[in-house]
Amino acid sequence: MTRHAAGIISTGSYVPKEEVSNEEVAARCGVTAEWIERKTEIRSRRYAPPHEAASDLAARAAAEALDAAAVPAAEIDYLIVSTSTGDSPQPPTSALVQHAIGAYGAACFDVNAVCSGFVYGLELARALIALRPGSRALVIAADLYSRILDFSDRRTAPLFADGAGAAVVGEVDEPYGFLGAELRTSGDAHHLIRVEAGGSRRPASAETLAEGGHYFRMEGRAVREFVNQWVPPALERLVEGAGRRLAEVDHFVPHQANGVLIRELVEAAGLTRATTHRTVDRYGNLGSASIAVTLDEANRAGRLRRGELVLLAGFGGGMAVGSSLLTWQGAAA
Repeated sequence: MTRHAAGIISTGSYVPKEEVSNEEVAARCGVTAEWIERKTEIRSRRYAPPHEAASDLAARAAAEALDAAAVPAAEIDYLIVSTSTGDSPQPPTSALVQHAIGAYGAACFDVNAVCSGFVYGLELARALIALRPGSRALVIAADLYSRILDFSDRRTAPLFADGAGAAVVGEVDEPYGFLGAELRTSGDAHHLIRVEAGGSRRPASAETLAEGGHYFRMEGRAVREFVNQWVPPALERLVEGAGRRLAEVDHFVPHQANGVLIRELVEAAGLTRATTHRTVDRYGNLGSASIAVTLDEANRAGRLRRGELVLLAGFGGGMAVGSSLLTWQGAAA
């Protein structure tokens, strides 16, 4: 009898059409285009038009993933949206996506683990499928950081942009599918990445708007130190706990925080043998969508082959670290 595990069946993504160059961002931030590329390895990024929100981008990415899996939206059992820039405080953005794509048989909820959210969503999907064999989950990550950037802050404004990625998760034949995950939060470092106003502690007001409390803030140097300290050991624990070695990893798909940081992480984690997939140069930092979009691009380009070992690594606000290891199956042959 064939045994089954949960795995990624298909992927999809969507980035807005408007390409924003370093020259445009530099003019608003008071720096040069050369400075942005040298510090971040980003050359361009995408911003959504004013009429589009997180649910719109998420629905487009979801449609791509569903089409690739040949699974109708009505057959999705769980719809999980990872976002820290949802359409509004409520209803959940997942409910709006459900309505947009017609996934009315799905239980819907949002996840906010910031840039680790897609990995957290995948692990939730895996657990739900284990509880209900034969079910399917649609995990979507969507963020529009262009809406909360302070362009007087050169530490953050050049980095972030907009996009969405998605994956259909369901049963796959062993030995394919998820091998394990490592999820961890360091709440003592929660202040390193934040939006200070607009919630129940500091509701939006004329005062919070005047002081820029609705803008995204990040302590870049401290975040870099956190990532280099905590992410490599988390990846080692995950891979070795699954009975594998880091040298066996074929593909590494990290959060696209910053091109320089990605290079440092690959070296620190001992993943120089793996193919590291990058979209940061073209799309910038897409928040929780960055891993999902990068995974989809690698998948659609045919770079992920059946049986290869794929390692996903997210890190961001909270401070949350999320990594996932899987043996790639992809679409059925």
